Amino acid sequence: MQAFPVISPSLLAACAHNYADALAQIERAGAEYLHIDVMDGHFVPNLSFGPNIVSGIRAYSRLFFDVHLMVAHPLHCIGPFIDAGADGITVHPESEDDPAAALALCRERGVRFGIALKPETALESVEECLRACDILLIMSIHPGFGGQVFMPEALERIRAAVEMRKRLSACYRISVDGGINAQTSALCVEAGADILVAGSAVFGSTDPAAAVKVLKGGAL
Repeated sequence: MQAFPVISPSLLAACAHNYADALAQIERAGAEYLHIDVMDGHFVPNLSFGPNIVSGIRAYSRLFFDVHLMVAHPLHCIGPFIDAGADGITVHPESEDDPAAALALCRERGVRFGIALKPETALESVEECLRACDILLIMSIHPGFGGQVFMPEALERIRAAVEMRKRLSACYRISVDGGINAQTSALCVEAGADILVAGSAVFGSTDPAAAVKVLKGGAL
């Protein structure tokens, strides 16, 4: 049985010159997921990884690759990222594509499906998708750039997501992304988060493996 919280370090914060070593360190330390932010320069004002990066690191890691598509048209990207080795795909309902279509494609391809919400997007707006999705990603920063400060109002959104999960008899895991460190991780887990996405707190540390252990142990 999987222990919670699940730690999901964000590849965006890792040093690109040696991904293989970085992934080995966090895996040995107990991280279970790898959060891979994909940005198209349109949905958010930044650019990041393509399927080639996912394909390149897949051979070096047994971690669950959770690909977070911060793109205008996720339906164009889902197939290529699954082919590259993604285990899960997370999309934004604020994008220009129907999240129900993204869910159907992920189910057809046999990968997990997640919904990510910007801080200003109402939880109730995705209620129907939440009945069937695997992960609800609550953004505790504005998406697009790492290193932002945790938005404390995310804690109430986590609590609301827990209550909605009970009401819907749903099974989604609640993930939180943005400004996660030893202090905010504990608050998020107390509120009901199952998965903690951490970028600079892990890969910005002089000892990423120790940082993972702190997040996992300090959050209990």
